[in-house]
Amino acid sequence: MTETLGIVDAGIGNVGSVANLCRRLGTEPVVLGDPDAIASADRLILPGVGAWDYAARRLQETGMAEAMTEQVRAGTPILGICLGMQLLHDSSEEGTLPGLGWIPGAVRRLPAETAIGPVRLPHMSWARIEQTGPHPVLDSLAPDARYYFVHGYAAVPDDARHIIATARYGDTFTAAVANDNVVGTQFHPEKSHRHGKALLAAFLQTETQTQTQAQTQTLGAR
Repeated sequence: MTETLGIVDAGIGNVGSVANLCRRLGTEPVVLGDPDAIASADRLILPGVGAWDYAARRLQETGMAEAMTEQVRAGTPILGICLGMQLLHDSSEEGTLPGLGWIPGAVRRLPAETAIGPVRLPHMSWARIEQTGPHPVLDSLAPDARYYFVHGYAAVPDDARHIIATARYGDTFTAAVANDNVVGTQFHPEKSHRHGKALLAAFLQTETQTQTQAQTQTLGAR
């Protein structure tokens, strides 16, 4: 059976670049701008750029947040990218509205003063990531791979086990997170050339996972 890959379009992300990368992998994605269509996808990608409150408001007002949460509960794999990855968490110092709450934790501003001295913000550069825990989206990637980052904030999950990769920009920050069928990358796979293509290919090959009792309880409380 052919899977349906859905790219969530709530007006908060660069959907075109993500869709083009999917096509280069031989997958024709469906751009989903209607929450009722979310249930038709076998896996989802949530891209995001811009400000936290605008994005969080758009997801709530369009009904996308509720529709995606139902899919997460059902075990549908979902990949959040950049702001889309940050929105997987509860809150952000950048705004006042709640996030999706699929990964308990908050998003914090990157420090301008670091252990190696002052750094320019936002962080806009290529960087290597260090895998901190096993995950099928990262396990097969080249250890020296570099990915493209554009961000001024980074996620700080409550449970360090949800951090699957870190990177450095003066100090260490969270580069990728995961909680069962939910995974997110702070960097942009669609702008990271062959290494980003390999990561997206790995996501498309992950098996659909069944929700654990722990995550079901976490989501049920929201």
